[in-house]
Amino acid sequence: MFKKILIANRGEIALRVIRTCREMGIKTVAVYSKADEDSLHVRFADEAVCIGPPPSAQSYLNIPNIIAAAEVTNSDAIHPGYGFLSENSEFSRVCEEYGIKFIGASPEMIRKMGDKATAKATMKEAGVPTIPGSEGLLDTIEEGMKIAKEIGYPVILKATAGGGGKGMRIVKEPDGFKKAWDDARREAGASFGNEGLYLEKFVEEPRHIEIQIVGDQRGKACHLSERDCSIQRRHQKLVEETPSPIMDDDLRKRMGEAAIKGAEHIGYEGAGTIEFLVDKHRNFYFMEMNTRIQVEHPITEQVTDFDLIKEQIKVAAGIDISGQNYYPNLHSMECRINAEDPANGFRPSPGKITNLHLPGGHGVRVDTHVYAGYTIPPNYDSMIAKLIVSGQSREEVIVRMKRALQEFVIEGIKTTIPFHIHLMDNKNFREGNFTTKFLDDFDFSVLKKY
Repeated sequence: MFKKILIANRGEIALRVIRTCREMGIKTVAVYSKADEDSLHVRFADEAVCIGPPPSAQSYLNIPNIIAAAEVTNSDAIHPGYGFLSENSEFSRVCEEYGIKFIGASPEMIRKMGDKATAKATMKEAGVPTIPGSEGLLDTIEEGMKIAKEIGYPVILKATAGGGGKGMRIVKEPDGFKKAWDDARREAGASFGNEGLYLEKFVEEPRHIEIQIVGDQRGKACHLSERDCSIQRRHQKLVEETPSPIMDDDLRKRMGEAAIKGAEHIGYEGAGTIEFLVDKHRNFYFMEMNTRIQVEHPITEQVTDFDLIKEQIKVAAGIDISGQNYYPNLHSMECRINAEDPANGFRPSPGKITNLHLPGGHGVRVDTHVYAGYTIPPNYDSMIAKLIVSGQSREEVIVRMKRALQEFVIEGIKTTIPFHIHLMDNKNFREGNFTTKFLDDFDFSVLKKY
């Protein structure tokens, strides 16, 4: 087992890793930018090293500085958390080169699954259902239009190096193909330095369902059931839950088996998710794979009583998984609390937290790095807390979540708490009638009253 782990991240996920390491008897090293010197992960780690100024490119994305911090502290492993360098194949490779264990996927695995066109081809080869579309990248617009005609409109163009909805365009009819092609290539080039596009059949009324998997160094994988991530705005998740309201035993079995088949086909090591779109007919299609721990992993932990960070560390240390699959015995939901103003287009709201009260009670968990007097820097992602509520049923969880949200006090900044309170009262949401397009027609003006 590792003696010391450096956490190449910040905020609540850095704290989350520190807690598990402490329980496992492993020393921790926090790295921080100058904007984060008063952050809790710096305070609670055994050691802390400043790695640069506030901009991410000069600190949390600065591979030489992070490796140097690992070397001077004699860290034998690095946990990348999520975001930043967690899916960076070069970082994984450099860790390998310096004899530091990267707690995550291998460089080859990250490259293979990070490129969406390659990932789709790989999963198709493994026998995992994939969305009809192009075989790899499109060479010309004419090729794309030919495939679109064959599989039928609507179709969607996607950037192969994409993420967060960048470089994606839905095409509903042939006349709109050229403009969508030009716009998607331009945005993909500007966002990722890669204009490569592929094409898929556009799945109507989709649910975004991900299967949590864990694979060991011997090529064996297991799954921990699903999470429904359909409540999202501009492809950014806001609420996640497990089990999914649309799930039944048969669909869970088929999706779980497909996820394991995909993970074992590539010999995946570590925690990751196989992401699917599920249509209104309960057909499911591979969308992408995330080769890291997910923001929403706590809801899986709550319904399976399973520490995913601990399992990541054990697998990285060479310990085999049990091979057992895990199924939900409770219902759990996570609301992402962001420093944003939902009544004004989710405008970022950095600044000083003047007063803070965290909710509590049975079935309530809060993962956060903020405290009263803490100043949220404008340099990073706006998520400042995750409110996780569990209960015997979805109905119980929604009632408990609303109560916990009303109890959650954050003053000095704007947050997404009013949005979540309003969502818990929404009839369609309460009944489980929603897709990934649910918030497209959502009336955010009602939030001004909060």
